[in-house]
Amino acid sequence: MPRLINSEVNGGCLFAADPGQAFDRLAIFWAPEALSTVLSLRQTAHPSAIGQYSLDWTTLAAGEVRQGLDGWHAIVPLAGAVHRLYLPEAPVKGSFLSVEMPLDASFEIRLKAAHRFWSAVEGRRLGPPPLALPHRRRHRFVLMMRALDGWLAGFSYREIAEGLFGKERVRGRSWKDHDLRSHTIRLVQSGIAWMRGGYRALLRPTSRRK
Repeated sequence: MPRLINSEVNGGCLFAADPGQAFDRLAIFWAPEALSTVLSLRQTAHPSAIGQYSLDWTTLAAGEVRQGLDGWHAIVPLAGAVHRLYLPEAPVKGSFLSVEMPLDASFEIRLKAAHRFWSAVEGRRLGPPPLALPHRRRHRFVLMMRALDGWLAGFSYREIAEGLFGKERVRGRSWKDHDLRSHTIRLVQSGIAWMRGGYRALLRPTSRRK
């Protein structure tokens, strides 16, 4: 039997999944310290004189809301985007809220996520998601996952390269000295690293990734 991984250690929240739904239909909840776009909200007891927004928690029925040991987690569709919220306690209806943003490496991402949520409430344009990936980087991730699938299925590096780049390109020269050989090996190694937890680098700011 494979060793079970505690999702709390990996940043996930322990909520039961519906076995009748496909994996891409299930809501995935993340803790704020693991995913920088999760907004940590706090109920404000004494609003300032400057206009503030109140959030009616009962209007979030269109999203997914779960209560955990650490508080409330919500995935809210609003203005064509999905917003992830966390509150230690369910706010009183009509209460004022503030966003908590620690000054750390993820501050810029949290700030963008908070601005998108505010823009959604205001009915403004949201702009691109804070963790949106460039097309070139997404393409490399796809190649990594395909290479990893081939490696796990027992295919050789050459067979994996033929599946990724085409047989004609691979067979046009000696495999031992082929530039695609080292490229394919790196893709497989990167895929293995991601499978073993490296995927969490996607949850961090781009400027901090290596």
